[in-house]
Amino acid sequence: MSAAKKKSNATATKAPSAGDAIDDFQQTPINAGLSREDKCKLYRTILGIRRFEERSLQAYNQGKIGGFLHLYIGQEAVAAGVVSLMEENDHIITAYRDHGHALAVGMSMNECMAEMFGKHTGCSKGKGGSMHFFAPEKNYWGGHGIVAGQTPLGAGLAFALKYKGLKGCCICFLGDGAVNQGSFMETLNLVSLWGIPVVFVIENNGYSMGTSLARSSAEENLAHRADGFDIEWDVCEGHDVFEVREYANRAMSRAREEMKPFLLEIRTYRYRGHSVADANHEKYRTKEEIEEYKKNKDPINVLKEQLVADGSLTEESASKINLEVKTEADAAAKFAEQSPVAPRSEIQTDVYWEVDNDTNNSLKGTYFFND
Repeated sequence: MSAAKKKSNATATKAPSAGDAIDDFQQTPINAGLSREDKCKLYRTILGIRRFEERSLQAYNQGKIGGFLHLYIGQEAVAAGVVSLMEENDHIITAYRDHGHALAVGMSMNECMAEMFGKHTGCSKGKGGSMHFFAPEKNYWGGHGIVAGQTPLGAGLAFALKYKGLKGCCICFLGDGAVNQGSFMETLNLVSLWGIPVVFVIENNGYSMGTSLARSSAEENLAHRADGFDIEWDVCEGHDVFEVREYANRAMSRAREEMKPFLLEIRTYRYRGHSVADANHEKYRTKEEIEEYKKNKDPINVLKEQLVADGSLTEESASKINLEVKTEADAAAKFAEQSPVAPRSEIQTDVYWEVDNDTNNSLKGTYFFND
């Protein structure tokens, strides 16, 4: 058994609470080299995701966002930490709880908010909504609504890197509810056989939709699934961005250097329901459980205390950043509300690439049924 496998059971207990200002993970090589500006950028990213999500919820409750809205509140350190490690040839793909990852890779609040409002200025021209943010120019291949459907796609992105001889990896995020899908198991088998540089990051928030992990998975240590496919794995906590960076760096570096897959389970928590439509999210868990996490493990509070303790941040500068990202989120909502909807002439565009680009394949078969 590998070193990673041997110590994985112990890693999940190392992370500090909000009261443990400077922790050991700040001193590891990947984190010790961060400048004050780098640390403040991490704080801005995490806080920006939170304020964006809160403003999105407000817009949803006002009836300005339709469909589903899967909020990332509580999990911000995971996306921010992992994305901060991406290199030129790295790619990222995720599931439908995708707002945090989109903002972390550098997508603007305007294009993301407009997409949720169904406006033409959105990143997918208002046609995808909350569950389908995409930014190919940033190597971000979007959120996917089919549970675990992104896992074989992530393997394909990573296979392309290997095929082209590029040093990089694909980070494929999935939730704890997706690990029991057959497509994920098949993908694990394939990436192990072919030596594909993909890092599967399980964002284990404890509840697949409304079902606790204990009731949905026979093996609660989800990273152990990798043992059956001879894949390296590890486990860490997700509320400390420095811990996330430490473990993600190990996984991503190995994938890049050795062209092998890795399974990283990050134990995190979401404050809200599976989606905003999940009205029972305080019935399948206690309010005390939610408040305990907010008090001791909130990613924003943990990072703020760490940065204040090491002198990277002051209470004044933290308040300034908070005001800036809140203002940005409010401005994004205003931008979205004032943006136009897509014209009727575009109702059949962006559905099939062959049709949009007038290729020979567009002449085969039936694509649309018109009156």
